Amino acid sequence: MLIVDADLYLYRCTAATEEETDWGDDVWSLTTDLKIAKDLFSTQMSEFKARLDDDDMILCLSSTTNFRKVIEPTYKWQRKKTRKPLGYAAMLDWVQHHYRTFQKPGLEADDCMGILATKPDNIGKGIIVSDDKDMKTIPGRLYRPVSQELFEVSEDAADTAFFTQCLVGDPADGYPGLKGYGPRTAAKTLGPLPTWQKVEQAYLKAGLTRQDALRQARLARILRWSDWDSENNKPILYEGDRHDKAAATT
Repeated sequence: MLIVDADLYLYRCTAATEEETDWGDDVWSLTTDLKIAKDLFSTQMSEFKARLDDDDMILCLSSTTNFRKVIEPTYKWQRKKTRKPLGYAAMLDWVQHHYRTFQKPGLEADDCMGILATKPDNIGKGIIVSDDKDMKTIPGRLYRPVSQELFEVSEDAADTAFFTQCLVGDPADGYPGLKGYGPRTAAKTLGPLPTWQKVEQAYLKAGLTRQDALRQARLARILRWSDWDSENNKPILYEGDRHDKAAATT
């Protein structure tokens, strides 16, 4: 099963078909042709199926709400200034009517991909299709279309990428991590056996609290099956070591 980051390709295809027209006398217009956008999108999906030899595909979409903004109101605040391409809403509606999609209230497409890829019934069967670096925090197979790489992310590698993100943060998404930390500093702190305790100790050493560390972790964490309460349709917030031990028993 191909688990596709539909947000990314919706944006790319609608952005590619925008066209500015200069009518003279300082009059400009912006138009789009959704027939072309739909063709681009359909062709891209067909190429994924052919390249990965799998016709079973599900497209993951972000909700209009986001649980992380309850944790931190400034999460992705900079992106409010970014305009969606012309025709994006109409394209989204078309995709929802012409493809099998997966979308949950309060979740981003990344979370939907993570949940599907780590669902016990799908382990070993799913391939995440995305160029988003955050998907390296999800164990399983990952295909990166730009580089055309298909590789396996082990659980240890996924956990290491997640712990690194907790320390480094992601300014583009509006959470800073721990001041002074980059990938090299994080790697040195985590060592050969990364654990949540090392992340927490780094925050305490910097004069911050366990709750500060958990807040960053909850913003960084791309949800896995063990992070999702399917009965109540809501995320299970990350709790550090207690969370990891509980996930290991499911």
